[in-house]
Amino acid sequence: MAGRIEDYALIGDLQTAALVGRDGSVDWLCLPRFDSPSCFAGLLGDRQHGAWRLAPAAVGGSVAGECTRRQYLGDSLVLESIWATPDGTVRVVDFMPHRERVPQLVRIVEGVNGTVPMRGELRLRFNYGRVHPWVRRTEHHRVAVAGPDSAWLRVPPGVHTYGQDGCTTSEFTVRAGDRVPFVLTWQPSHLHSTPRSDPVQSLAGTLDGWEHWAAGCRYRGEWHRAVLRSLITLKALAYEPTGGIVAAPTASLPEDIGGIRNWDYRYCWLRDSSMTLSALLRGGFREEASAWRKWLLRAIAGDPGDLQAVYGVAGERGLPEIEADWLPGYDGSVPVRFGNVAVRQLQLDVYGEVVDTMHLALQAGIPMERQVWSLLRTLMAFLEKHWAEPDEGLWEVRGARRHFVHSKVMAWVAADRALKMAELTGLPAPVDRWREMRDAVHADVCENGVDRRRGLFVQDYGSSELDAASLFVVKSGFLSPDDPRVTRTVEAVRTELDHGGLIRRYSTSSGTDGLPGSEGAFLACSFWLADALGAIGRAAEARELFVRLVSLGNDVGLLAEEWDPLEGRQLGNMPQAFSHVALVNSAFELSAAAA
Repeated sequence: MAGRIEDYALIGDLQTAALVGRDGSVDWLCLPRFDSPSCFAGLLGDRQHGAWRLAPAAVGGSVAGECTRRQYLGDSLVLESIWATPDGTVRVVDFMPHRERVPQLVRIVEGVNGTVPMRGELRLRFNYGRVHPWVRRTEHHRVAVAGPDSAWLRVPPGVHTYGQDGCTTSEFTVRAGDRVPFVLTWQPSHLHSTPRSDPVQSLAGTLDGWEHWAAGCRYRGEWHRAVLRSLITLKALAYEPTGGIVAAPTASLPEDIGGIRNWDYRYCWLRDSSMTLSALLRGGFREEASAWRKWLLRAIAGDPGDLQAVYGVAGERGLPEIEADWLPGYDGSVPVRFGNVAVRQLQLDVYGEVVDTMHLALQAGIPMERQVWSLLRTLMAFLEKHWAEPDEGLWEVRGARRHFVHSKVMAWVAADRALKMAELTGLPAPVDRWREMRDAVHADVCENGVDRRRGLFVQDYGSSELDAASLFVVKSGFLSPDDPRVTRTVEAVRTELDHGGLIRRYSTSSGTDGLPGSEGAFLACSFWLADALGAIGRAAEARELFVRLVSLGNDVGLLAEEWDPLEGRQLGNMPQAFSHVALVNSAFELSAAAA
């Protein structure tokens, strides 16, 4: 069975990513891209569905338990796990080097002191744990082949390796000063040889590359370590060849253990990507914003009415959702889903997120090219005609479309930021129409999005239900923080959506999302509450909440989507861009307020 969600650390090469457990097992890896079928799917079942464990051997030939401690080396995505055993101390360094031609996963075992027997167990299972490959031995490799996939395990001399029952087992002993590297390389199965590389040189190059990138961080506030780790995590979710940014590297980790709220997040949501770019821009990283705008231009080219909320990492539009009935799911949470039906949904808030990010990029000094301006005008023309329609909203409800307040507020954001960019650039624009739209949306929300009896913003028109996304009435600048409707909304969200001192997105018992079951406290929404508390002058409470949220990160600073305060554990896909974006933005807000 897989470990707890917070037991996993992330490594990656800016094109895909792997999750490594505290027990030394790589339980999730999709190759060659984030959204490719996995070769390790133990995370959604057990190790028979694909995993690679490398750890000290225990008595009787099994593998020892969890590592004593672990950390990322410096400001990098290189993971060091250390086991202190009765026989001695050993460390395993896991990383994925920057890709030249094919992806590689490198694991280097180093003896620290004493003499430690080690054991590796590699179970390759292609196509999400469904396909057992044929494995053969070459002079230097074990080669697993099935269909279009092949994986080559390079084993150092002196390591005894044998195959049995679909598992490639390695046994060896390390002493102080020993360094034993393993390299797993993926490539298309029709190729008959794999490139060789020096693992030690790859390690040095990978460390240098991450350290050089991280040095560009301009946040120097109190929470520098947490902010920089979040920014590194967000960078790791960017698909370098195209500029697309995935919402998370995993699929079907549950929002409710044993429930059906299991979704595939390995794709590029315009909303999540836009928010990620906003955090990277605030952190001082402009190159990613430029690459993402180019990805955006390619992905949404065509009729703006065909704009999707989510795309593949290269801009693919078809992401059919399937249920993998051969996988038992994380901790029995089924169905396991790959693909996402959100491609067919109307989510009007994404227009506001995209336009807002363009505005932030312009403020950061990234020029507004005419083709980008043309795209913006096209998006605005569509939004002018359709902002008043119901949609599935920010939370991608699978019930009926509604007039969600957040979607309307973000339509206002689109018009407001478009007007500001027209003023800043002097580029041609129908400013009178945009101003008219902005005023109309504002009036509509204030008329229909407020519970008149309580004087606060609700989830959707005609409803009395609350939604944490209503906090955007202050975060976006839609209303002044001292507006009584704002303060009442903040207080109501804080108390009525409370879940162990954090907050839920909304009440799942209302039936709005069309799904059974419940979920945990949503971490991004809880960060938004900290921002809102700070905005309305409750700085001490904002800081207290923020500090608690940061403390919920795992031992290497990673956050999943949600937190279960009853069980004290993380829930949902891991690590989640939404959560780390919110952490970065909250840290900037709190630091600015304290300055």
